[in-house]
Formats: sequence, structure tokens, C-alpha cells
Amino acid sequence: MPKITKIYTKTGDDGTTRLGGGQQIGKDDLRIETYGTVDELNSCLGLAIAAGLESGLASSITRIQNELFNLGSDLCILEADKAGMPVPVIEPRHVETLEQEIDRCSAETGPLTNFILPGGTPAAAHLHVARTVCRRTERLLVALQKTEKVNPNTLHYLNRLSDLLFAMARSENFRKGVTDPLWNSRA
Repeated sequence: MPKITKIYTKTGDDGTTRLGGGQQIGKDDLRIETYGTVDELNSCLGLAIAAGLESGLASSITRIQNELFNLGSDLCILEADKAGMPVPVIEPRHVETLEQEIDRCSAETGPLTNFILPGGTPAAAHLHVARTVCRRTERLLVALQKTEKVNPNTLHYLNRLSDLLFAMARSENFRKGVTDPLWNSRA
């Protein structure tokens, strides 16, 4: 467990930062952008909980927030450095758990009969925002893996997570008795 003794270090004042393995790179590096967006996603999930997300869903989101920290550490360490520097990483079991939760939420709400708009309860709306941030993170990760080796489970995880966040937004509305806003194609 890291011990953080000081919040500011001034080491990034020149526009660079260090990866977990010590490599100094620009703060605008695609790897930094990718795991920085993972952090943004995690904050969006915190907003969903703070907005009064139903307790069962909130419990799952809290677990996912911890897994997103694992994903961030997974991306913070280069694949070549992981053998000598074991860190928490995303594993197939994390992806399987997301799939099981998608199935549970989908069984609860039933099949879609129309496209829905983001909205409903405040917590569901926050889950929809988190879903779009998750998709952006996924796009950044796809770009990163074109130039650098990354754990393939991270992409699988983000892909499933965006689906789960959609399913959870629907479940949140269902559990609170709020109808999902439907897309009116004639608008």
C-alpha cells in the first residue's frame, strides 16, 4: 500500500510525470491520457453513488471503482516492467463478473423495445455520463495499444463496463419506478 506523505511534489511542473516503473514522460502522452480518463470515469461513478444510487447497485459500483484503480495501475506500469514489479491488474475474472451483472440487470429490466435517452433519476443520469466517459477511455486504449503493448484484459473490461453502466442506469430507473426517457425518432 503506498504511503502518501505530501499531496504536491512540484516534480510535474515541467509538464512531465513518471510512470510506475520510473520512466519520465510528458503529461500529454497517450498512456497518461488513457489512465487519466480512467480516473475521470471513477469520479463519475462516485457522483452516481452520491446522487443516491440504489444500495445494491452502489455496492457493485464501489467494487468497480476499486477495479478501476487496478486498471490504472495496470496502465501505469509498462508490460515489460510487470515481471519485476507486480501490481494489481485486470484479469478475466473481472470481465466475467461484469458480464454476470449485465445479465442480472437485463433480466430485471427486460429487453429494450426502443432506444432510450440518458436520464431518469439523477443517479441513472450520472451512470449514463460514466458510460460515455468509459467509451472514451476505451477509444483511447485502442489507440494506445496500436503503439504500445497493454494487457488485453483492460480493453475487454472497459468494453463490458460501458455495457454494464447502461444496464445499471436502466436498472436504477426501474428500481426507483422511473420510466427511461425514450428516443422519439420523429422529433
